[in-house]
Amino acid sequence: MRYRRLGKSGLQVSEFSLGSWVTFGKQVDRKDALDIMALAYESGINFFDNAEGYEAGVSETLMGEALAELNWGRDSYIVSSKVFWGGNKPTQRGLSRKHVTDACHAALKRLQVDYLDLYFCHRPDIDTPIEETVRAMHDLVAQGKVLYWGTSEWTAQQLTEAWAVAKDLKITPPTMEQPQYNLFERDKVEGDYRPLYDLIGLGTTIWSPLASGILTGKYNKGIPSDSRLNLPGYEWLKEIWQSEKGQARLVKVEQLTEIAGELGIPLHHLALGWCLANKNVSTVILGASKKSQLEDNLKALDVQDSLTPEILARIDAILDNKPAAPQRY
Repeated sequence: MRYRRLGKSGLQVSEFSLGSWVTFGKQVDRKDALDIMALAYESGINFFDNAEGYEAGVSETLMGEALAELNWGRDSYIVSSKVFWGGNKPTQRGLSRKHVTDACHAALKRLQVDYLDLYFCHRPDIDTPIEETVRAMHDLVAQGKVLYWGTSEWTAQQLTEAWAVAKDLKITPPTMEQPQYNLFERDKVEGDYRPLYDLIGLGTTIWSPLASGILTGKYNKGIPSDSRLNLPGYEWLKEIWQSEKGQARLVKVEQLTEIAGELGIPLHHLALGWCLANKNVSTVILGASKKSQLEDNLKALDVQDSLTPEILARIDAILDNKPAAPQRY
């Protein structure tokens, strides 16, 4: 395992990390969570990603029970939570000072830790002034309950505003963003955020590197009955890939599979290695419902040398979706 700095911070994050979205509390029970996390840690993964909205807190509870039983040194791993979807009542949602604070305390209890290494604003909240959220995050940092705070799926403008507020007030600015990034979703990471890597030293903890499994190639001939696209509550994912746009992407998946075959690697290793080829990616979050799946995905660490500039150019030609470079005037 290799490690990268989280943006301009000094925090060293493993190139692959383990996330719990869809799996913990949905496909993974307590024993499975323990086994998968143990394998991840033994393989060098040091970042474990979670959120209050994942299975209404059950995901964090399972991860907390596993952390307590595994009893790793607290100085040897990184754990996160995200705040936005905590319940149905007005004070249980969004990024108000109250919910940001309440959600942090609840996450600490579920995860059975004294502090969160990373704490994300899971989505932007148009009903709360950014200054209020920035101040609330800074206060949690000052109290020692959070080490680094960031955002997930914010626009570059919103991120820049949050950073500017923190700079003006001389308080803790956002360190990282958690955007979707994969061969089909490139605009934010490669386009919108491009100025922010130098301007604010933005780190990225990217999710869905396999586009919810589409980039494994297993959906080329239909949707398997045991896939996440058939899970209750994830019908929206199924609709995306059954749409005209989704079907067009499946054609490109077949073309990408040919390149992977030439390199002697499976498509999902190509897709994961491609994400790591971007120097602005701090860590790639993997999901796994069983140990064998994680073991297989970890092998993608070995393919980076195969992704030469020529191969990357061929991939770009197939995808035809590389964000344009900003114009110079």
